[in-house]
Amino acid sequence: MKAAGVISSLDDLSRPFVTIINSYTTQIPGHAHLDRIGAALREELESLGFNVWYANVGAAIDDGIAMGHFGMKYSLPSRELIVDQIESIIGAHPCDAWIGIANCDKIVPAMLMAMVRINIPAVYVSGGPMLAGPGGTDLITVFEGLGRHAAGKMSEAELRQLAETACPGCGSCSGMFTANSMNCLAEALGLALPGNGTITAERWREDGRTELNPERLALVRRAAHALKRCLEQNIRPLDIVNEQALVNAFVLDMAMGGSTNTILHTLAIAHLADVPFDLDRLNAISDATPTLCKVSPSRPEVHIEDVHRVGGIPTILKEAARWPGSLLRLDVPTVAGCLADAVQAAPEPDGDIIRRCDNAFSSTGGLAILFGNLAPRGAVVKTAGVDADMMEFEGPARIFESQEEAVAGILGGQVRDGDVVVIRYEGPRGGPGMQEMLTPTSAIKGAGIRAALVTDGRFSGGTRGLCVGHVSPEAAAGGPIAAVQPGDRIYINAHTRRLELKVSEEEIRRRLAALPPFEFKVKRGWLARYAQFVTSADTGAVFSI
Repeated sequence: MKAAGVISSLDDLSRPFVTIINSYTTQIPGHAHLDRIGAALREELESLGFNVWYANVGAAIDDGIAMGHFGMKYSLPSRELIVDQIESIIGAHPCDAWIGIANCDKIVPAMLMAMVRINIPAVYVSGGPMLAGPGGTDLITVFEGLGRHAAGKMSEAELRQLAETACPGCGSCSGMFTANSMNCLAEALGLALPGNGTITAERWREDGRTELNPERLALVRRAAHALKRCLEQNIRPLDIVNEQALVNAFVLDMAMGGSTNTILHTLAIAHLADVPFDLDRLNAISDATPTLCKVSPSRPEVHIEDVHRVGGIPTILKEAARWPGSLLRLDVPTVAGCLADAVQAAPEPDGDIIRRCDNAFSSTGGLAILFGNLAPRGAVVKTAGVDADMMEFEGPARIFESQEEAVAGILGGQVRDGDVVVIRYEGPRGGPGMQEMLTPTSAIKGAGIRAALVTDGRFSGGTRGLCVGHVSPEAAAGGPIAAVQPGDRIYINAHTRRLELKVSEEEIRRRLAALPPFEFKVKRGWLARYAQFVTSADTGAVFSI
């Protein structure tokens, strides 16, 4: 430790040891500044008298770069790999407390999962969301631009200009996509400080460039003090993450129309916290929660920076708590004290970015769990991103056995208005890795095709439209989605939460019995091991051991 510069003499051994576990990498825009975030945190912790160990986890994957090729199969599995890395670091080098720094994709839930698994005093702090680009553009604008370009609605020059300006600097993508959804949920769970999900990573300078946001650095320093409090009072993650904390997180998720992936990750957190939480409970939470906030992609002109400007997550929770029959409870502990403290101090809703209960976007939450003979164990849809005239839909199945087939088919004109696109064998086991499907959904949206999409895979938080994912059991596990044949009628009703294949139960059983045994697509490397032990999406895609 002295040789590494962690202590200056053996006398320092009497002081507490804390570990910073960062995920800095220049391969992810949301993580490219985390070295500076980590340096500020280390300086603050050392000023508080701690011996500070500093480690960096690997396998931090950028879904935007991994999207659309084999690399996307590594994204969800990397969540488990990062949890295991953190357990290994702290197990091999025991410390008194630790603080995790992340921002994007699977790294955020991995940090939260590691906290409840290891269960020593811990705090999570994010790097903050990206600023929106000129004209309110963002990553999804670019992906949908690809669909517009393929349909002849955008020139090559226009697409290039969009790609070069829509993401102006570091930070997690500026809409309510998966990364920002999870960073916001960390506040409601109680493992992060108020502002964690909404204070931007950067701010604009007068010359039109961006620079690190002093408000974000101030939050990082406050996180160090929160860790000191947790250590002194022996407050551990499992003292915070209980059933009510999980309900609070899901209430926030419904109220702000978060990414469907938040369900996958929050169920995984519940699993590691040993809190049973059935998927069907989410509909009861949705029924008791209005949609108070819509952010890109559901409302393309609104971004996370706008939510922060009008009060952030505490203001959303403040208004959600006023809804008759709300399941939200504010008298719960957090790493900063009590959730009620931040909520009571928050400003009132502005009425536009964050609406009041009497003018909610919807009287129910922005996510729904669909059940039916096509999804006996459930499927997920982001209702906040579905147009009103698409909430009920029926059409013939247009089947693709992989995302790659689907993208080629959509761009090649095989999908028409009225179709229900089925992409299967893309679940946790079948993919393997349950890769995100932003490319096919953006291609459909960008091309202006009025079609639904159903898959045992998952979607990016940037997806909008009638896109039903996480169909469970997945095709690779013998789920009914494997029995769908071209032209079969599929009925989707997001209001009544039904997903039905218009085929008799006897015929479904006959078709499933006639299928050959599933053959794993990947037979070498750790993805092969992952496929052997991962469970379907309704359990959070956790390991069976």
